[in-house]
Amino acid sequence: MIKTIALLVTAVTVSVGAMAQDAAPKPSPAATATGKVKGATITINYSSPAVKGRKIWGGLEAWDKVWRAGANEATTFETDKDIQVQGKTLPAGKYGFFLLPKESGTWTAIFNKEPKQWGAYKYEEAKDQLRVDVKTKALKATQERLVYKITSSGFSLEWDKTSVPVAIK
Repeated sequence: MIKTIALLVTAVTVSVGAMAQDAAPKPSPAATATGKVKGATITINYSSPAVKGRKIWGGLEAWDKVWRAGANEATTFETDKDIQVQGKTLPAGKYGFFLLPKESGTWTAIFNKEPKQWGAYKYEEAKDQLRVDVKTKALKATQERLVYKITSSGFSLEWDKTSVPVAIK
């Protein structure tokens, strides 16, 4: 009987501890941006890290190195119709979305045929469906959490003091 009570108390304690861990806010919570652009439904799934006083560009995220465009798993970009991205065709489908930050302010947006990746550790350029150059814009105020915004003319990633707009037609 004492063993049964001790086992029950241990099970309850472990369960409560596990639930308390799940309730803690995640440092880079999952997020989704969905919208219509030129008749296509666009869905971007990503994890949203925070600046937290860090130097982001050229610091946490290195210049000239492929980046997962979010945290944790690679960001995914999905379109239900063929679209024109920066004037180039991207077939309907689901892609891993990466960025190549450059100090010059002209970055490369990458749509990779492998959407299921952890970070950019196994990223393979040979699997790129499309690469396009995009010009960044300075934000007036710091965007603490990374966010994707979908508009009628495309989408943008905004984080820290940088916006990376990508045109879709």
